[in-house]
Amino acid sequence: MSKPIPDCVLLADRHHGLSEGIRSLLETSFRSVFLVADENSLIEGVGLLRPAVVVVDLSLGAGDVLGLILELRARAPGVKVLLLSVHDEPSVLRSAVAAGADGIVLKRAIATDLLPAVDAILAGGRFIPSFN
Repeated sequence: MSKPIPDCVLLADRHHGLSEGIRSLLETSFRSVFLVADENSLIEGVGLLRPAVVVVDLSLGAGDVLGLILELRARAPGVKVLLLSVHDEPSVLRSAVAAGADGIVLKRAIATDLLPAVDAILAGGRFIPSFN
């Protein structure tokens, strides 16, 4: 089985305008940033591309974040999963952590937190907003 590609990121978000902004940020650190807008394309893309990092809008998981993360890792072992969320409720963040997310970035903090979060999870750490 091939190793993750260190200079490749797969970004999954339904909101085109936001996705393009996130893509621009990621392109400052990665050679290849691929964009998908639905769960099926995400699952297929992670298997084909073997990205180092998958950045996924939490709402894309259709309520089954654990199932989605397990499927992504089954198709690309070792892939790091960074979730984006508009929700900052502790219960939502705890659920994402319990599901196995390597990191979570609140959408309102993308400009400041996205690249540090990616760096942290690629270094083997986690990036989780503080629970207020």
